[in-house]
Amino acid sequence: MPRPTRNRKILNPPKMAGFKPFGMPLCELEAIKLQFDEFESINLVNYQNLPQDEAAQKMGVSRPTFTRVYNRALKKIAQAFVECMAIEIEGGNVEFEKQWYKCKTCFKLIDGIENHIRCKNCISFGELELENLNIIKP
Repeated sequence: MPRPTRNRKILNPPKMAGFKPFGMPLCELEAIKLQFDEFESINLVNYQNLPQDEAAQKMGVSRPTFTRVYNRALKKIAQAFVECMAIEIEGGNVEFEKQWYKCKTCFKLIDGIENHIRCKNCISFGELELENLNIIKP
Protein backbone atom coordinates (compact mmCIF):
# COMPACT_ATOMS: atom_id res chain seq x y z
CA MET A 1 0.00 0.00 0.00
CA PRO A 2 1.48 3.40 -0.96
CA ARG A 3 2.14 5.90 1.77
CA PRO A 4 -0.24 8.87 2.10
CA THR A 5 0.52 11.99 0.07
CA ARG A 6 2.06 14.83 2.07
CA ASN A 7 0.48 18.25 1.79
CA ARG A 8 2.35 20.62 -0.52
CA LYS A 9 2.94 24.15 0.76
CA ILE A 10 1.43 26.98 -1.24
CA LEU A 11 2.51 30.56 -0.54
CA ASN A 12 -0.36 32.38 -2.30
CA PRO A 13 -3.55 31.02 -3.85
CA PRO A 14 -4.30 31.97 -7.46
CA LYS A 15 -6.48 35.06 -7.90
CA MET A 16 -8.73 33.27 -10.37
CA ALA A 17 -10.62 30.00 -10.44
CA GLY A 18 -9.44 29.14 -13.95
CA PHE A 19 -9.17 30.14 -17.60
CA LYS A 20 -11.12 29.59 -20.78
CA PRO A 21 -10.28 30.02 -24.45
CA PHE A 22 -11.06 33.46 -25.83
CA GLY A 23 -14.21 33.68 -27.93
CA MET A 24 -15.70 30.38 -26.78
CA PRO A 25 -18.74 30.14 -24.47
CA LEU A 26 -17.84 28.30 -21.27
CA CYS A 27 -20.97 26.15 -21.50
CA GLU A 28 -19.65 24.61 -24.72
CA LEU A 29 -16.20 23.74 -23.36
CA GLU A 30 -14.83 20.70 -21.60
CA ALA A 31 -12.70 21.56 -18.58
CA ILE A 32 -9.51 20.10 -17.22
CA LYS A 33 -8.69 20.33 -13.50
CA LEU A 34 -5.37 21.90 -12.52
CA GLN A 35 -4.66 21.34 -8.83
CA PHE A 36 -3.28 24.09 -6.60
CA ASP A 37 0.12 22.37 -6.30
CA GLU A 38 0.37 22.10 -10.09
CA PHE A 39 -0.46 25.81 -10.40
CA GLU A 40 2.18 26.63 -7.76
CA SER A 41 4.83 24.58 -9.59
CA ILE A 42 4.24 26.62 -12.77
CA ASN A 43 4.29 29.83 -10.75
CA LEU A 44 7.59 29.02 -9.04
CA VAL A 45 9.50 27.72 -12.07
CA ASN A 46 8.10 29.68 -15.01
CA TYR A 47 6.97 32.94 -13.40
CA GLN A 48 9.38 33.36 -10.48
CA ASN A 49 12.26 31.69 -12.39
CA LEU A 50 13.31 29.44 -9.51
CA PRO A 51 15.31 26.29 -10.18
CA GLN A 52 13.31 23.13 -9.53
CA ASP A 53 15.30 22.19 -6.42
CA GLU A 54 14.50 25.56 -4.78
CA ALA A 55 10.87 25.33 -5.86
CA ALA A 56 10.63 21.84 -4.37
CA GLN A 57 12.05 23.15 -1.11
CA LYS A 58 9.47 25.98 -1.01
CA MET A 59 6.65 23.48 -1.54
CA GLY A 60 8.05 21.06 1.06
CA VAL A 61 8.46 18.12 -1.33
CA SER A 62 11.37 16.21 -2.80
CA ARG A 63 12.85 17.22 -6.13
CA PRO A 64 11.51 14.10 -7.94
CA THR A 65 8.02 14.72 -6.54
CA PHE A 66 8.19 18.35 -7.63
CA THR A 67 9.24 17.31 -11.13
CA ARG A 68 6.26 14.93 -11.38
CA VAL A 69 3.85 17.66 -10.23
CA TYR A 70 5.40 20.20 -12.62
CA ASN A 71 5.31 17.82 -15.61
CA ARG A 72 1.68 16.94 -14.86
CA ALA A 73 0.84 20.67 -14.85
CA LEU A 74 2.61 21.27 -18.17
CA LYS A 75 0.81 18.33 -19.78
CA LYS A 76 -2.61 19.57 -18.57
CA ILE A 77 -1.96 23.13 -19.75
CA ALA A 78 -0.75 21.88 -23.14
CA GLN A 79 -3.80 19.62 -23.48
CA ALA A 80 -6.15 22.51 -22.63
CA PHE A 81 -4.38 24.77 -25.11
CA VAL A 82 -4.32 22.28 -27.99
CA GLU A 83 -7.79 20.78 -27.43
CA CYS A 84 -9.49 24.12 -26.66
CA MET A 85 -10.44 23.23 -23.08
CA ALA A 86 -11.12 25.40 -20.06
CA ILE A 87 -8.81 25.10 -17.03
CA GLU A 88 -10.32 24.94 -13.53
CA ILE A 89 -7.88 25.48 -10.66
CA GLU A 90 -8.95 23.70 -7.50
CA GLY A 91 -8.21 20.95 -5.01
CA GLY A 92 -5.21 18.82 -4.25
CA ASN A 93 -3.21 17.94 -1.16
CA VAL A 94 -2.08 21.43 -0.22
CA GLU A 95 -1.80 23.75 2.73
CA PHE A 96 -1.51 27.51 2.52
CA GLU A 97 1.10 29.27 4.66
CA LYS A 98 -1.50 31.88 5.74
CA GLN A 99 -5.27 32.05 6.13
CA TRP A 100 -6.45 33.29 2.72
CA TYR A 101 -9.83 34.77 1.84
CA LYS A 102 -11.26 36.08 -1.42
CA CYS A 103 -13.90 38.78 -1.79
CA LYS A 104 -16.90 37.30 -3.61
CA THR A 105 -17.63 40.67 -5.25
CA CYS A 106 -14.27 42.03 -6.45
CA PHE A 107 -12.18 38.82 -6.11
CA LYS A 108 -9.45 40.59 -4.10
CA LEU A 109 -7.21 38.23 -2.09
CA ILE A 110 -6.93 38.93 1.65
CA ASP A 111 -4.24 37.32 3.79
CA GLY A 112 -6.05 36.93 7.09
CA ILE A 113 -9.45 38.08 8.26
CA GLU A 114 -7.82 40.82 10.36
CA ASN A 115 -6.50 42.45 7.14
CA HIS A 116 -9.95 42.76 5.57
CA ILE A 117 -10.77 46.36 4.68
CA ARG A 118 -13.67 47.72 2.68
CA CYS A 119 -13.08 47.45 -1.08
CA LYS A 120 -13.71 50.53 -3.21
CA ASN A 121 -16.13 48.73 -5.53
CA CYS A 122 -17.88 46.50 -2.97
CA ILE A 123 -21.35 47.46 -1.77
CA SER A 124 -21.36 45.30 1.36
CA PHE A 125 -18.61 44.86 3.92
CA GLY A 126 -18.23 41.96 6.31
CA GLU A 127 -17.21 38.36 6.70
CA LEU A 128 -20.19 37.10 4.68
CA GLU A 129 -18.69 38.48 1.47
CA LEU A 130 -15.48 36.47 1.97
CA GLU A 131 -14.74 32.96 0.75
CA ASN A 132 -12.25 30.98 2.86
CA LEU A 133 -9.68 29.58 0.42
CA ASN A 134 -8.06 27.33 3.03
CA ILE A 135 -10.96 24.92 2.81
CA ILE A 136 -9.69 22.73 -0.03
CA LYS A 137 -11.96 20.55 -2.14
CA PRO A 138 -10.32 17.16 -2.74
